[in-house]
Amino acid sequence: MVHNRLLALTMMLGLTLLGRAQAQTKQLVIKPGERWLDNHGEVINAHGGGLLFSKGTYYWFGEKRGKTASEGVNVYSSKDLSHWKNEGLALSQSTDPSSDITVGCLMERPKVIYNPKTKQYVMWFHLELAGKGYDAARAGVAVSEKPTGPYRFLSSFRPNGNMSRDMTLFVDEDGSAYHMYSSQDNYDLRVVKLTDDYLGATTQDSLLFSAHREAPAIFKRNNRYYLITSGCTGWAPNAASVHEASSIYGPWKLVGDPMQGPAAKTTFGGQSTYVQPIHGKPDAFLFMADRWNPQDLKDSRYLWLPISFENDRPVIRWADQWELNVSSKGR
Repeated sequence: MVHNRLLALTMMLGLTLLGRAQAQTKQLVIKPGERWLDNHGEVINAHGGGLLFSKGTYYWFGEKRGKTASEGVNVYSSKDLSHWKNEGLALSQSTDPSSDITVGCLMERPKVIYNPKTKQYVMWFHLELAGKGYDAARAGVAVSEKPTGPYRFLSSFRPNGNMSRDMTLFVDEDGSAYHMYSSQDNYDLRVVKLTDDYLGATTQDSLLFSAHREAPAIFKRNNRYYLITSGCTGWAPNAASVHEASSIYGPWKLVGDPMQGPAAKTTFGGQSTYVQPIHGKPDAFLFMADRWNPQDLKDSRYLWLPISFENDRPVIRWADQWELNVSSKGR
C-alpha cells in the first residue's frame, strides 16, 4: 500500500514537473508586436535599444519614454531573452540646468559595450539638447562599473565635427570598437573607430555612403559585415535595406531588402535598431526593431525576429510568434 502511494506520488510529481517544464517551454516564445511585460507586470519601456551579453545575462538598454517625452535610459536583465527583470534607470536625466542631459533633452538609441581593459561598461547614445529640437545632433557618452548602472554622464560632442543622430556601436573580434552614425541631416552614414577606452572618437572616421538612411544595425558573419538600415520618413515605416562589406570601412554593397512576408516593404511596420548574436548558438542572430507609436511612444512595440541566410544573404521573415532557444552559460 505504501509502495503504491509512493509510486502514485512520484508519478504525480513527475507529471507536475513535466507540466511546469512544458509551460516554461511554451513561455519561451517571442510574439513580435504584442505588449511585452516585465517581472512586475509593467509594459517594458526600452525603445530604440540594444542588447549586451555579460557573464551569462542579457541586458536590454532602451529609451524610457512617456507619451512623448524622453525620460532617460532604462535597463532590463534576462537569462533567456524572454523573461525580463526591470533594473530601473541606467542613466537619468539631470536636474542641473547647465548639464547637456538636463530634463527636457532627448536621449535616443542607447547602446552599451564592455571594455575589458578598463573594466567599464560604456554607453553611447544620440543626444539632442533641451529646447533645441534636433539641431544639436550630438553623441553622448556615459560609464559604469556595473552593467545595470547607474551610469555617469561624461560628455557629448560631434565626432570629428560631424552631426551624429541615429547610431549604434559594434565591437569587432580584435576588440576594436566602432560608432556608426547618421550624419549631415541623415543623408550620410559614417563609421568612426573609438579610442582604446571606448570613451571618445579617433580620427579614423569614414563616410560609408550617402543614401539618406538611418537606424543602423550591424553584425558580422563569416568575416563579412552586414548593415541593416531604414529610410528617413519620420515615424512612418518604410523599406529596410541591407549592405555588405569585407571591411567595416567598406566599400559597402547594397544587396536589397532582407524582409519577407506580410508588410515586408514597410519592415513589418517597424524600424531597425540592433542585431544581437545569440550566445552559444553559432550563426544565430536576433533582429530587433521598433514599431513606433507617435501618439504614445511608451506603447511603441518591439519586433524581434530571427535572421536566416540564403546564399550568404540575410533574410528576415515575419512570424506572428516563434520559439526561442538560447544558452546563457559563459561570459
